[in-house]
Amino acid sequence: MTKEELLAYAHAWLSDDPDLETRLELETLLEKEDLTALEERFFGPLEFGTAGLRAVVGAGLARMNRVIVAKATWAVGKQLLATFPDARERGVIVAYDGRTHSRTFAETACEVLAGLGIRSQLTTRPTPTPVAAFALKHLSAAAAIVITASHNPPAYNGYKVFWRNGAQIVPPIDNAIATLFESSPTFGTIARVPLADARKRGLSADVPEAVDTAYIEGALKVTTTDRPTDRTLRVAYTALHGVGKPWIERAFAKAGFANLFIVAAQAEPDGAFPTVKFPNPEEPGAMDLLFATARDNDADIAIANDPDADRLAVAVRNGEGKYVQLSGNEVGVLLAHDAILRAEGVVKRPLVINTIVSSPLLGVIAKKKGVRAEETLTGFKWIANRAMDLLRDEGYSFILGYEEALGYSVGTLVRDKDGISAALAMATLAAALKHDGSNVLAALERIYREFGLFESGQMNVVREGIAGKAELEAMMTRLRRSPPPSLWGMTVRSVVDYEHGVRKTGDVETRLSLPASNVIGLDLEGGHRVIVRPSGTEPKVKCYFDVYESVRGEEPLTETKLRAAATLSGLRVALGEALGVPER
Repeated sequence: MTKEELLAYAHAWLSDDPDLETRLELETLLEKEDLTALEERFFGPLEFGTAGLRAVVGAGLARMNRVIVAKATWAVGKQLLATFPDARERGVIVAYDGRTHSRTFAETACEVLAGLGIRSQLTTRPTPTPVAAFALKHLSAAAAIVITASHNPPAYNGYKVFWRNGAQIVPPIDNAIATLFESSPTFGTIARVPLADARKRGLSADVPEAVDTAYIEGALKVTTTDRPTDRTLRVAYTALHGVGKPWIERAFAKAGFANLFIVAAQAEPDGAFPTVKFPNPEEPGAMDLLFATARDNDADIAIANDPDADRLAVAVRNGEGKYVQLSGNEVGVLLAHDAILRAEGVVKRPLVINTIVSSPLLGVIAKKKGVRAEETLTGFKWIANRAMDLLRDEGYSFILGYEEALGYSVGTLVRDKDGISAALAMATLAAALKHDGSNVLAALERIYREFGLFESGQMNVVREGIAGKAELEAMMTRLRRSPPPSLWGMTVRSVVDYEHGVRKTGDVETRLSLPASNVIGLDLEGGHRVIVRPSGTEPKVKCYFDVYESVRGEEPLTETKLRAAATLSGLRVALGEALGVPER
């Protein structure tokens, strides 16, 4: 795009932008002729990635703003009308989180839907993403739109779409919506009905309060256990300035957990996230206030939701009395192992699913227990849709799914990750272990001794801006064209190219059954694995490591972990060199 074309495009956008804040932003950049900043705002458009649209709030085609929300909603509405004859009557659930602009964006979505003659039901307060997904199923709506940037930094917002089946959109629906989005009209020409008028005309209403009650009852049902439990369990909790607190309080009270201690400074929605640099429970420092609350109240377990409450972080006390945070794989394996045990003799053809970047340990456990296990691409949309496919085609009953990024789905209450029901499931498991005189870490060690230890780790390569995006793309291309024959002295036995759907072992190629995705896997001797993919929501390439070690006899688990950690460290260094980003 030439300078003249860029400036003309920016001026055209400016004339169509309805918001004073973003107009002023764009006017300032135009006055300065800051071409770099302008190009970053118009280098796009945004694409429906792993979790929908997500970007920094601001002016332009590559930012989140009212124009983008209107265009995306117009595209969603057009696709609904083309797909479902009853879409207008069934309508769309519209929900939003506690971020700045989220309510405004949600109202804009309702106005555009009304302009298409599609009824909307808008949540009356900031609402967890899983509750919105549940409302879609419970109210038999045609779709759900959720305005959320989940655990991204404060400057971000986003836009998620759930389809009639209750899961996030996948091909060909997402591709069809994306095509409509790219050719959508200008904001000024998209028909909109002001929200007050839409309500008067019956084109918009509130989501009924009864949905919350039904959701809580469902969460209690899917986390019920026949094992005796000690409900005096002491639980520390943080909503991390997000929306989870009211639902957690209600669910835990109904389940009989009276000792719930909430981090007051992070209890209410606040889009500025004043007590954390990054509202992601996986980030260093994000759990500090939770740990302090846990210590002050002698908590048995500490749990956190991310800002839209679809993820769950868990920490427990170790032998030294310090709180240690479990990884997403550790929590997922604990919940899945427990779900498999509870399903024995009760559930016909039980099914567990995780993603290709999550621990292989789930598959090992499932195989030994005679349970079907599947792997999908990254993103819960794939887990949910695969579960429904296997139910429809082969009669399998989905009991648990997880991905390593702190996402878990307990049963079929929500066809997406759900940090609230997962929190209740984790507390119930911890209460059962406490009743038996055990604890979460001891249960995890028993699993490792029986099935083997898989130590997982990550390495992220971050590159900002347009030049950074090109560098990340080149990095993936080099790895795909010239994969290393070995890493850290270990032979690469297979190269798995998910984009081209091929696993190559020596000269033998086998086809994959998964959809195409820009992911590369390296299977190493010794049962180790490396997977590399670009992030769907952030400017980074994400590298995942899974190192296998068996526990030797009665050796302390710490010795097994030390061996695994040494291998993991070596693989990080070796992969960094292969990618051209050696550790400094």
